[in-house]
Amino acid sequence: MNAKRILMAEAVVLGGAALALLIVEFPGIVREIRLWRMAGFRPGPGTPFRTGRA
Repeated sequence: MNAKRILMAEAVVLGGAALALLIVEFPGIVREIRLWRMAGFRPGPGTPFRTGRA
């Protein structure tokens, strides 16, 4: 095998591992986003936590 085929095989293996990790971690990521929203975090300028108190 030449070097190009070896590099392509490594890229496929690493890409598959990264995709598998993302799929496994996806429910936790969704849960974190829900917690941030419940805590009042909104992306953009300003304070990240708005409590509603003046």
